[in-house]
Amino acid sequence: MKKLESMEQFEQFKNEGKYIFMFSADWCPDCRFIDPFLPEIQEKYQEYTFIYVDRDEFIDLCGQVDVFGIPSFIAYENGKELGRFVSKDRKTKEEIEKFIEGLK
Repeated sequence: MKKLESMEQFEQFKNEGKYIFMFSADWCPDCRFIDPFLPEIQEKYQEYTFIYVDRDEFIDLCGQVDVFGIPSFIAYENGKELGRFVSKDRKTKEEIEKFIEGLK
């Protein structure tokens, strides 16, 4: 999974193509819980590019897009928000897949 490097990059990705941004942090146990099955999800939904957003590095961005709990996911296609799965709760593989399926 690519890691977000700048706000400019976020704007570029958000506005060009199909992206799912995963807001996370290294210290977050619920975020680490989903690590083992994330590659499987990325493989299954190749029409999206997945981008890791470090909550601590991009705290202003989190506030801007109303992400106050992690792990959280926001999907965009060509500048339009397709959907969000935002909460502080632990997420299962099935819940993440259901969220992505609901974007279509």
